Amino acid sequence: MTAHTADVHDAHHGHPPPAHQSSRVSPAVLGMLLFIASETMLFGAFFTAYFFVRVVSPTQGAWPPEGYHLPVYVAAVNTAILVTSSFTMHWALQSIKRGSRAGLQAGLVLTLAMGGTFLATQILEYARIGFAWHENAFSTIFYGLTGLHGAHVFVGLCLLTMATVRAFRGHYSPEHHHGVELPGIYWHFVDIMWIIVYATVYIL
Repeated sequence: MTAHTADVHDAHHGHPPPAHQSSRVSPAVLGMLLFIASETMLFGAFFTAYFFVRVVSPTQGAWPPEGYHLPVYVAAVNTAILVTSSFTMHWALQSIKRGSRAGLQAGLVLTLAMGGTFLATQILEYARIGFAWHENAFSTIFYGLTGLHGAHVFVGLCLLTMATVRAFRGHYSPEHHHGVELPGIYWHFVDIMWIIVYATVYIL
């Protein structure tokens, strides 16, 4: 055994060699992207059900059915709030990459506040919309699709809350910021998915 071989053997004695991984995408980011891909398929199933219900609806093209009114303008304002929160989330991530803890904290707090406003407005919409989820196929798929998205917003808010607490404790740095990046990727997915939900359910 040569001296070099012995040195390598000693360096790895008791420890497995580091796993090979892509230099472009970290395992954590790749895992989040794969998770989002699975969630996209879940939403796809709900959209399929939505369009099926709409196609076979006996209301002769009227959608929503007669007697049902959706708060389009309130939902539009809520959409603007959620889209804006994507920009503040991006600001937070870019701030910590530049070493700005103040920008990180401000961006996360604003994102958290706007996400909470969105969810509170949606709950208020449910309370005042005037129909229940079990009345017919339209009401069921409306609550199912928007409720599915609302559940994802709630999960995103939980992730943002943890990231915000850690940000104020000084856990992030320009070199170590996955705790901000991963919730950010998820939050952008939630925002994009809501734009699709809003356009499909409230506009089309």
